[in-house]
Amino acid sequence: MAILLSENFRALFYAPFYASYATGAFARAGVEVEFRTSTDPLAAAAALRAGEVDVMWGGPLRVMISRDKDPAHDFVCFCDVVARDPFFVVGARPRPDFKFADLLSVKLATVSEVPTPWVCLQDDLRRAGLDPGKVDRVTDKSMAENEQALREGKVAAIQVFQPYAENLVSTGTGHVWYAAANRGLTAYTTLVTRRPTLERRAEELSRMIRAVDATLKWFAVTPALEIVGVLRPFFPDVEPSLFAACIERYRALKLWGSDPVIRREGYDRLHAAMRSAGTISRDIAFGDVVDTALAERAIRA
Repeated sequence: MAILLSENFRALFYAPFYASYATGAFARAGVEVEFRTSTDPLAAAAALRAGEVDVMWGGPLRVMISRDKDPAHDFVCFCDVVARDPFFVVGARPRPDFKFADLLSVKLATVSEVPTPWVCLQDDLRRAGLDPGKVDRVTDKSMAENEQALREGKVAAIQVFQPYAENLVSTGTGHVWYAAANRGLTAYTTLVTRRPTLERRAEELSRMIRAVDATLKWFAVTPALEIVGVLRPFFPDVEPSLFAACIERYRALKLWGSDPVIRREGYDRLHAAMRSAGTISRDIAFGDVVDTALAERAIRA
């Protein structure tokens, strides 16, 4: 029986997930995977909870939030892919000596579509001894709207992922002030399932992990334009050379993990950011949210 796998929403930084499917890595690992599209992380989580899919990819942030609300919640993260934060702060003018304090003197448009980018950035500010509440922030616009606002001079800086950042840089309209991946490991996106599924279908999920491991290694060495050729059906509106530049920048930042084992360091960084933002009300143990045993066994095999 096939594993039903749901995307979270369509985003370029999820590229290895699409590649595992598109390159036939799952099939070569001996597991049948059916891909299901999704436009909304909450809808993907609802489908997993309802048993409409077996696995989704998503952020440990949402699993921690669910666990905070209900200690019996049974979602578990078991295969790492996006090991660092994929967002950037892009400014209208170059700022090669950027400091977090600079964000207190400009109008900044932050991400409205999902919570994790601001949760992590506000923690960066707190660690720098700054009050995130003092940032003059636009909070209710989409990344596409914020890109246009930057071009029109309505804001001084925006928080975006690829390809928005690369599009601005390539046209000379924007300049990367801060790549959030540079803060270090931050558990961002993993495969997620329910604990009964993890136990019942362990062999199939182990094969999925081995496929993801092979894909991460393929991603690390394959020319970007070759990767683009494989993934174009998922991103038909992104021009190939721009797409390749996005991949190259993310690779240089070590966005994608070298293997699928979720690291405690990355979890702790995300957990601390969530606590400082008040996103969760109590500490959530690593083992309550993450299972590394399956990934560790799978890559040894």
